[in-house]
Amino acid sequence: MPAGELRYPSPARNLTMETHAAGDDEAWVWAQIKAEARRDAESEPALASYLYSTILSHSSLERSLAFHLGNKLCSSTLLSTLLYDLFLDTFSSDPALRAAAVADLRAARVRDPACVSFSHCLLNYKGFLACQAHRVAHKLWTQSRRPLALALQSRISDVFAVDIHPAAKIGKGILFDHATGVVIGETAVIGNNVSILHHVTLGGTGKASGDRHPKIGDGVLIGAGATILGNVKIGEGAKVGAGSVVLIDVPARATAVGNPARLVGGKEKTSSNEECPGESMDHTSFISEWSDYII
Repeated sequence: MPAGELRYPSPARNLTMETHAAGDDEAWVWAQIKAEARRDAESEPALASYLYSTILSHSSLERSLAFHLGNKLCSSTLLSTLLYDLFLDTFSSDPALRAAAVADLRAARVRDPACVSFSHCLLNYKGFLACQAHRVAHKLWTQSRRPLALALQSRISDVFAVDIHPAAKIGKGILFDHATGVVIGETAVIGNNVSILHHVTLGGTGKASGDRHPKIGDGVLIGAGATILGNVKIGEGAKVGAGSVVLIDVPARATAVGNPARLVGGKEKTSSNEECPGESMDHTSFISEWSDYII
């Protein structure tokens, strides 16, 4: 570690966090967020008003998140007060959405070494914010409020540069790392504890209709710039390398790299990931098995 560098403790090794994980996650995480906001307001007075309006003035995580998303996604014709009411009503009436938001906050805090606090993720991680807004859009879609769901998708794309069709189904514990340029099609399905980096496309193959987008299993890691096209399955615990183009199924716990993507170890002796890639964020351990790449 360079001299003078401040390193925050990794939550992956934080026993307090692990102890509380089985308890009231939402209340504990919200208490952490408020404590972090107070600390930051004291150390940086220029942010005190901002932190008060976005976090400290609110009584719950869903109120803070609804307020922040409403202000981020509003326009001259789509008012922040309307969006605040929409987000708050949706989050307040659906405990599963609140649990997913907490799981996503934890995912960013644990997996991304650049995430220095829960409040930093809540306020500044556009991948997190885009995912929570999508969850509301998806809820609207399932309620047949499709014009509003599509309008919300458009605003999410405009503001966060993340384009997710409101019909797409996304699990919890999701990390959209950096998130810029992520595109997820209408019939795509993403499992739990998945990590997806920037400029990833989960798309169709052309003009095919019906079920035409990828299905991503639990614990999958998809590297930056990867493209997965068609109704293909990426198995549980699989890894897709950065820049890969995947057009066929990837078996569970396998690693696919290249354009077109090939399995590390080949079809007969496919390398198996021992860890959960979506949580370990290990992008490069397969290199020694895949090639004699040197510089």
